[in-house]
Amino acid sequence: MEQPNLNYIKEISGGDADFQKEMIQVIQKEFPTEVATYHQTLAVKDYRGIAEIVHKIKHKISILGLEESYKTAMVYEENLREHSFEKQAEFEKTLQNMTDFLASL
Repeated sequence: MEQPNLNYIKEISGGDADFQKEMIQVIQKEFPTEVATYHQTLAVKDYRGIAEIVHKIKHKISILGLEESYKTAMVYEENLREHSFEKQAEFEKTLQNMTDFLASL
């Protein structure tokens, strides 16, 4: 499985360490809430709500350099709009991977 990284954040920061720190802090703050919302909407099988939160999380997947996981999230989001949970397991592995990475920073 691909590993999250800070390459994109470093690239857009132009070497500004404060900007990098702020970006990481925003992701660390927002991501757990989004994951919790994902699980809540999943528990009630709110396909539209799940698709919306996957859409939000998808951007953080991209920011953390997870290109293949981003593609998986795109497919999962589309599947949810068709009331299918195909790609759920792969998406949830990405969530755990990101959670572990963010906790290590």
